[in-house]
This record gives sequence, C-alpha cells and structure tokens, in this order.
Amino acid sequence: MRVGVYFCSCGTNVSDRVSFETVNEELGKNPSVAFVKNCEFLCSEEGKDFLREDVKREKPDRVVIAACSPREHEKTFMQVVSEAGVNPYFMQMVNIREHVAWVTPDPEQATNKACAQIRAAVARVPLHEPLERKELQACPDALVIGAGPAGLKCALMLAEGGRKVTLVEKSPVLGGLPVRFGELAPAMECAPCILEPILAEALHGDHSRHIEVVTQGEVTEVVGYYGNFTAKVRQTPRYVNTELCIGCAECILPCPASVKDEFSYGLDERKAISFPFAGGLPNAPFLDFNACLRSKGQDCHLCRDACPVEGAINFDEREKTLEYKVGAVVVAIGSSVFDCAKIPALGYGSIPGVYTSLEVERLLASNGPTKGRIYTPGGQPPERVVIIHCVGSLDSEYCPYCSGVCCQSAFKFNRVIRHHLPGTKFYHLYKALAVPGKDEFNLLQKVQRDPDSTFIPYRQSSELKVTRPNGSIVVEYGRGVEAPGKIEADIVVLCAALGPAAGSERLAQTLDIPLDRFGFFEELHGRTDSARSRLKGVYLAGACQAPMDLQQSVSQGIAASGYILAGLAEGKRLPIDPVVAFVNSDRCSGCKTCHSVCPYKAIGYVLNEKGERAEVNALLCQGCGTCVAACPSGAIKGHHFTNDQIFAEIEAVLQ
Repeated sequence: MRVGVYFCSCGTNVSDRVSFETVNEELGKNPSVAFVKNCEFLCSEEGKDFLREDVKREKPDRVVIAACSPREHEKTFMQVVSEAGVNPYFMQMVNIREHVAWVTPDPEQATNKACAQIRAAVARVPLHEPLERKELQACPDALVIGAGPAGLKCALMLAEGGRKVTLVEKSPVLGGLPVRFGELAPAMECAPCILEPILAEALHGDHSRHIEVVTQGEVTEVVGYYGNFTAKVRQTPRYVNTELCIGCAECILPCPASVKDEFSYGLDERKAISFPFAGGLPNAPFLDFNACLRSKGQDCHLCRDACPVEGAINFDEREKTLEYKVGAVVVAIGSSVFDCAKIPALGYGSIPGVYTSLEVERLLASNGPTKGRIYTPGGQPPERVVIIHCVGSLDSEYCPYCSGVCCQSAFKFNRVIRHHLPGTKFYHLYKALAVPGKDEFNLLQKVQRDPDSTFIPYRQSSELKVTRPNGSIVVEYGRGVEAPGKIEADIVVLCAALGPAAGSERLAQTLDIPLDRFGFFEELHGRTDSARSRLKGVYLAGACQAPMDLQQSVSQGIAASGYILAGLAEGKRLPIDPVVAFVNSDRCSGCKTCHSVCPYKAIGYVLNEKGERAEVNALLCQGCGTCVAACPSGAIKGHHFTNDQIFAEIEAVLQ
C-alpha cells in the first residue's frame, strides 16, 4: 500500500524547529512510504492546488499530512483529498506545529518527535476504512417551550423563515414575567409597550399563520433525535374559546367564586373566571376549574349566561394530548425568584410590608392590584424604603453566583417610587453592585446622586434582621461586625436571586438533557455555544440557561432560531458523520453499560431474537469513544478509531 506524506513547513512556524531533510530521510526507510513532499503553506490556495493536483498525479492509496491542528484544517484537507479522488477518511493528519514545533525548543528533539508522530500516522492509515457520509431527510419545523420574550422572539424569527412553529406556554397568557411589570431598567421604558408589538406579531402578524400557540400546555414526552423529534403536549382546558371570545369581560362580574390572584403573587384576588391581568394576550379570560363552584358539585353557569357570544364558554371542554413532528426543540421557560422565606430573619411571609422584587413590580404596574401606587400595610404612602440587594445571591448556602439583574431592579424601584413620592428616603443594603452594560451604569449614578438615597454594604445575610416591634419595621444590619446600625422602615423590598424555573428538572428529564450544578439547563459551552444544550437539536433561550435581562434573553432567542434556520433549511438533508460508534449485535449482551456512560444520549435499544441489544443513533453520536472503552464484551467499535489503528500508532511511536 502506497502512503504519500505531505509536510507543511508553515513558513518558519515548523521549519525553525523541525528539519524536513531529516524527516524525509527517516521516512525513506519505511517501505510503506511512497514519497514525502514539502510545501511551505499547504492551507493556502496555492498549497491546496498543489495538494489536489499532486494526489491526482501520484495516486497514493493513503495520505498523511503533517501540518497544524486537525481542529483548524482537517476538514480543509479532507475536502481537497476528496476532490482529488481519494476517500477523505483515507487521510490522517499529524499536528507537528502545536504539538511539536511550538512546545519543543530543541530542534533535534523536535525533529525526532515529529518523525515519531508521522511514523505513527503512516502505521495507522493503511488500516483506515472507506467510510462514507450518509444523509437524512429532516423536518424543518420547531417546538418552542415557553412564550416569554426569548421564546416569542425565537418563534417569530423561525416563522419569518417560513418554518412552522409550535409555541407552548404553561400559563393562559403570553409574554412571560416582563408583561406584568410597569417599567424596565435602565431606560425606564414601559414593559408591556415594548413587548406588545412582538406579541401582536406572533398572534396576528404576517407570519402568525406559521405559529401555533398552545396556552396552558405542558410538554410531556419528546422522543427521537435532531431533525426527527416527536413531541407530546398535554393541554389543560381553558373553558373559553379564544377564537369566539370578544374579550368583553361580561362573564367575570357575575362569578361568585374568588381566589388569591397568582398573577399578582397573592396581593389581590381574582374571580374563578378572569383575565390573568389587564392587557394580557390572548385577550380572553380563562376559567380556573379548581376555583369554580362546579368543581365542588354546584351547577353554577352564571358566567356562561352572561356571555353574549354563544359557545364561547364551554364547560364540557376536556384535557387533550397533542402530538407534533419537529426537527428541533427550544427551551425558553425562563427562571424563578429565590424563595426569600428560606431566610427567616428577613421577615418575608411573617412581617407585613416586606415584599419581594416581583411583588413590588406588580404593585408599581399600572395594571397591578394598586394601579401603580405603593402603600404601607396601613394604607399610607411610605416615607422610608429599605431595599436589600443580593438576597440569596453570593451566598454559598443558597445561590453562590451573582444574578446580575437584581441591582437594576433595585435602582428602578428607587427611581419609580421617587417619581410618585418625592420625599421618600431610600436605604440600599448590598453585598456588591452589578451594573454591566453601556446604559445601566447611568441609572446607578442617578440613584447615587440622590441625596435621599443611602448605600450601606453588608457581607452575609446573617448580618441582617428584620423585625416589627412596635408597628414599625426595623432593619438591623452589621450584627456581629463593625459599625452595626438599624433603620426604621415603612416597607422593605427584597431583591432576590434568580434561579431555575419551576419544572426545570421535570422538563430536563423529558428532553433527556442535563442541568448544571445550580439547576439551570446546561449549555454546550458557556462562552461560544450558550444557546445549545448538550443534546443535538435541543436549544436554550433566555433565563432558563442562566440569569439574564430582557436584552440578553431576546438575543439568545434569536441565536437559537439561527441554529435551526441554518441547520434545518427547507429541503436540506442532514449529513451524518461516519466517525461514530457501531455495535456488533452478535457480541452485545444488552447490559446497558454503554447507555449509562454516553454523554450524548446516542444509544438506544432494539429487540431481536436474542433480547434487547444496543444500537447507536449515528445522528446523535459524536464519536467520543466512551462507550467503546466501557463495553465489557468489546461489542462496540469506534469507526476511524479502532483498537487496531490505535495500537498501530503506539507501536510505531515506540520503534
């Protein structure tokens, strides 16, 4: 078998340390080496032309290229070799730049090392198999889980690209948390006003025909792989037909049943049939069956009697399961706020007037329970407001990370309350101040310049205590450290850490993707691939992956849509890299060891006459070889990295 070796001197990057003449002389002793040729820059256009034409002329059976990192140019040279008529998997690349020349100062040692590595490649390349890439027809449609800003923007981008999108939202209303807010930091813009155009476009815009919105839905099952997923969605009944309903609200007033309003965090009450909040979309109420008198056996139909549209309210509606074929899944379920009751000393849940940041957001919203005004538990405007930053954050017992957005909320509250109540005094207790971004720092400066705003640092939550001894709230700080003090307050605002959304663990199990150590969905790479999960075809958008603000969430939604639009283009077939694992079913015992160690969830099982046997999904497999090493019966083979090939390399290096 004739092996052709091409040596790239890479200018002086390689030639300063590795002697081509010595390499040529050493390889000349190897009977398998037909020729050794040098090129100064093999990756340049001239170098690629030389390689292509020389392979055509010399017709080697196998090709070894000694150059730089395969990560950088292996695909380049595989394409050139293929164009020259040689199977690209008959090529082996040796890294003599990063692995040898750049890390070995002594030229003699570097040359000897390069010779050994090239000799190893020459020994393994005759054992290469003529692998061929296959292609698979893929579904271009997508499932987006969560209709907050990230999910909405992702769905819109996909719809604009002509894709069919199923947008699943667990609540009766779209928009996520920001549509419940009044204003957004740092520019103090109206939150519903910012999101309304996106919501309107998704529901009624030019591309809305490509988006199927499923409210009150939960993804219960996802099976398959990238390009070919089957998803099941359980939809609980709304009992109100959103297509027939005209949003007149006539059904709400007669309803005799009331419950705490979860959309205002229990600060108000709503009827059993109600809008989630004013301005929410879809513009139709929903009926909470558990709150309805009908759930208690009473034949109440006052809401239906008051409805002017026949059939808009249907008590006979039942839960249903919907099934969709999609090529990709986007997780955009957002985040949740740290449970401040876990730190009893802060008084949340036991002392009236102690609020979380989300509760204050609703109080300050024009469609909230107090129509945008904030009051003390006694109904008076507050004169002294204590804002405690970093509740749960930067704390090894709870959330050791910084959520980044909490400080912006704190400064926003300062500005909004100051606008309504000019004489109010503010006290900011903080561990650290996080204000990244070109506009965000401006808001901090405005608050710091406010003569009625005081900043007091603290280190741990144990230094704080909130009590109500004589009708007025007292916040003690610095307990047990230097310069302790206390503040009398009318209300206390707890700006808490952002954590994983409720249901993250269940959804992660459904999708078979991992969570990180904090409970967020784990990205493929935190810096370069934060919108991709560990499972190919499942993408992440927004605060489900990490704490982030509206801008970051929307950007990540766009990034996720970009991956899908590029990878699942209409009519495009998915190439399957043949460098994957393969199971010899005759040797497989069905022990499932391989399944437990596979990091890409690429191994399933098929039933044959001998029982369950492992099978590798080539579309999901990344060729890491973990299953090959773990298989106790040696039934799994790693294409392009077989035991024979690896042993041949080792033996050649040791010669």
